[in-house]
Amino acid sequence: MRHGMSSNLSVRLALTAAFPLASASALAQQSADTPPILLAHHTTLERVTVTSNRPATLPVEIPTTLESITGDAISKSINATDAEDALKYFPSLNVRKRYIGDYDHAVLASRASGTGNSARSLVYADGILLSNLLGNGAGFTPRWGLVTPEEIERVDVLYGPFSAAYSGNSAGAIVDFVTRMPKQFEAHVKLQGSTQHYRLYGTDQRFSGGQGSASVGSRAGAWSWWVDVSRLDSQGQPIGFVVKNLATTTSAAGTPVTGAFADRNPKNVDGLVLGTTGQTHTVQDHAKLKLAYDLTPTLRASYTLGYWRNAAERGVDSFLRDANGAVVTSGPVAVPINIDGRSYSIASTDFAASRASLEHVIQAVGLKSSTRGVFDWEAAASIYDYHRDLVRSQLPNASAPTTGRIADQGGTGWNTLALKGIWRPEGPGGAHIAEFGAQRDAFKLRTLVSDTPDWHGGDAAAPFSGFNGDTSLASLWAQDAWRFAPAWKTVLGLRGEHWRAFNGSISNASTTQPFSDRAESYASPKAALSWQASDDWTLRASLGRAVRMPTVSELFQGSLVAGDIVNNDPGLKPEKSWTAELTAERELGHGTLRSTLFFERTTDALYSQLNAAAGGTVTTIQNIDAIRTAGLELALQTSDLFVKGFDLSSSVTYADSKIVRNDKFPASVGMRQPRVPQWRAAMLASYAPDERWSGSVGLRYSGKQYGQLDNSDTNGYSYTGFSPFLVADVRLQYRVDKQWTLSAGVDNLNNKRYWAFHPYPQRTFHAEIGFDL
Repeated sequence: MRHGMSSNLSVRLALTAAFPLASASALAQQSADTPPILLAHHTTLERVTVTSNRPATLPVEIPTTLESITGDAISKSINATDAEDALKYFPSLNVRKRYIGDYDHAVLASRASGTGNSARSLVYADGILLSNLLGNGAGFTPRWGLVTPEEIERVDVLYGPFSAAYSGNSAGAIVDFVTRMPKQFEAHVKLQGSTQHYRLYGTDQRFSGGQGSASVGSRAGAWSWWVDVSRLDSQGQPIGFVVKNLATTTSAAGTPVTGAFADRNPKNVDGLVLGTTGQTHTVQDHAKLKLAYDLTPTLRASYTLGYWRNAAERGVDSFLRDANGAVVTSGPVAVPINIDGRSYSIASTDFAASRASLEHVIQAVGLKSSTRGVFDWEAAASIYDYHRDLVRSQLPNASAPTTGRIADQGGTGWNTLALKGIWRPEGPGGAHIAEFGAQRDAFKLRTLVSDTPDWHGGDAAAPFSGFNGDTSLASLWAQDAWRFAPAWKTVLGLRGEHWRAFNGSISNASTTQPFSDRAESYASPKAALSWQASDDWTLRASLGRAVRMPTVSELFQGSLVAGDIVNNDPGLKPEKSWTAELTAERELGHGTLRSTLFFERTTDALYSQLNAAAGGTVTTIQNIDAIRTAGLELALQTSDLFVKGFDLSSSVTYADSKIVRNDKFPASVGMRQPRVPQWRAAMLASYAPDERWSGSVGLRYSGKQYGQLDNSDTNGYSYTGFSPFLVADVRLQYRVDKQWTLSAGVDNLNNKRYWAFHPYPQRTFHAEIGFDL
């Protein structure tokens, strides 16, 4: 399935949005010319009924689209090696996971936000913030490693900034992992293995990995506890490349070499691929302790301690060989080479390896009242600490071939505090449910880059650069759900926020310059109206404003020249979005069909770009004046369709997302927003003929997208490009008895080669054995 669907399909999608009931029949009787991605649906993405006793930390009243999946469905139907794999088949979502254990680039994308906008979504585990809002982009991904697939009870996803309970970072989506808390003694052990035979350019190699996890928990009287540990040892495929543009003139200079691969970059410029970088071997340890104590039958105290450690090495591989067959790679100085009569130079850093040593700790406490009467309340606090965060990079030179640099982010982190109340003035079942709260989130960035005489393990020597800064966001919010007629309900909300940026500074080897402090306040109204038109039909309209504040790393950017800060915009504005959606949902007896029209207009969008209008030559974070997105999302979920145990669910999303004003870079006006494809689709079909066997087939599709603001990167099938893809996944599970379970599966069964700046994994085989007590 490629970009550029038939006009017949566009008409069908429009009719489906207007007439969901008729579309249910149409989808069941697709004609041969309809793309097969629309014929199937999703395995047990069980819809959550919003009740007061559910364990999630979401608001009681949900004024927007909600999708969910259970831990049992994940185990049976998804080859899940990391927590983010639970989101593989959710409508409109995509996680750019480059390899198993990808810890620093697995960004979540949503309807109107691409994989370069990590700060436009929120990810929680049991209400604890996992989103890394220190920055926005590939290097600031949610801390997925603090959750393992085995401990997931359920995953809930809210779409859009329609709840007053969340900051403007909810513009895209809100993900909440609900993890296990046992009601009686239980224990689980799982061993997983995976392997892919990866072929691309000069790489023809098998990359494999394994993971072991164990968890145990119980409840005794007022106490309940849970312990979860795991270790992942994974070899990912190379994700970076050394590329040289084809030389325009001939020359005899340099050592003749062979082995380079001809290619074209995303802008269709001829070039040569000389080798790979970023082949990552990651060893990650995870440990989590959860404690809960019922102080009274309606008041529970809880504590969570999480630990994540990662030792990662990123290696390099040169394809080049000299006349004697010896490998030609980087040296302490530039290496001149000659390929087919053209001269090139390999820089000392082209084939530079790196290694990381990370230890992160999270702690959270909570106190929650659950009387389900007139008034309930909750208090929660969390701290996320970069206890140790060192990245060592090779940087050789002629006089010291072992030199390098150390980037130290120790002391970086964030903390949160939230107070929440629920008031039911007429008691349970009354016309009003009011929710309100106060929050404070604080973020601290500490980065020191130092030279070192030995990049492998030497101590830090002279400082090279430094970046520091803090932000805080204090918020008051309230929303009221009012059932003003038997079939009608409205949810009205308002969020007020006061933001501060302070302690910012930038340093070079000899000088430190401070940034000015800033403080601003904003208000974000929310509104939703729903109508239960009949027992089968629900219509809902939602509207919300989101103000996404600049992150620490976006604000405190730039460099020092002669003691002055350059390439920085001290007046960087927050993103301000108005988002609306109109949803029609039809109960089908064995499932639901949902049609959602959505619209978003964002002003002052934060993107990295050149200020071409001012003759700029350096790319920095700047404000784009306006981006507009309009689209349609269809989601179909069924259970026991045709035969008992056969579940289907699918979704398809069309998004027309364009830059409508950008005075700093006029060439981008009228172009599509980077990394937001026009078409997305997902399907998962599962069949469980009995209690022992279950199997699933999944499809994931993404249409053409761009990485550049001016859409000049038209070739998506090369390094730094973004290509369309359609991949198939399969999984089979057999429960031997009550304790033992065997599972096997394949991701990317069709072995599609596709890119999202970096190459995705190729066909990957999975095998698992699990024991439950």
